[in-house]
Amino acid sequence: MLTWHQQGFTELSLFTLYDLLKVRTDIFVVEQNCPYPELDNIDKHDNTKHLFALLEGNPIAYARIIAPNISYQNHSSIGRVLVIENHRKDKLGHQLVKRAIQSCITQWPDIPIKIGAQSHLQGFYQKHGFTTTSEPYIEDGIEHVTMVYSANNSDI
Repeated sequence: MLTWHQQGFTELSLFTLYDLLKVRTDIFVVEQNCPYPELDNIDKHDNTKHLFALLEGNPIAYARIIAPNISYQNHSSIGRVLVIENHRKDKLGHQLVKRAIQSCITQWPDIPIKIGAQSHLQGFYQKHGFTTTSEPYIEDGIEHVTMVYSANNSDI
C-alpha cells in the first residue's frame, strides 16, 4: 500500500533518511550521470520538510520542501523532485508536485514558490501552474530554467 509522509529532518528515522538519500543519489548522481554535492545542508534546516511516498517500506517518490529565503529570496521552493524509474508510468510525479505545492501554500500562504527545473520538465511544471521566468541555464551540467508558482494562479 502506498503511503505519503512529510517530516522534518529530526523526525526521520536513520533508516528512512538513508533510504531517501540513497534514492536521491541513485537518480540525480548515478542515473543522470551528474556528480554534484548532493548533501548541501538544506536537508537539515529547521523548516525543511521531506515529502515522500513509501511502497512496501521503500521510497518511490520524493520532494524537498524548502522555506522562504533559503534557496531563493522571498520565495519558498521545491527541490530534489523524483519518482523512481519503475513507478514513473504511475503518474506519481503529478501527485507529488500537487502535494508539494499544497505544503508550501499551507506553511507560507502569501509566498510564491520558485524552482530550478530541468528544461525538459518545463511542460510538466507548467501543468501545475508554474511559469518560466528565465532563459535556460546550465546547472551541474544539465540545462535548467527558473520557474515560479503563485497561489493566485492555483487551481488547487
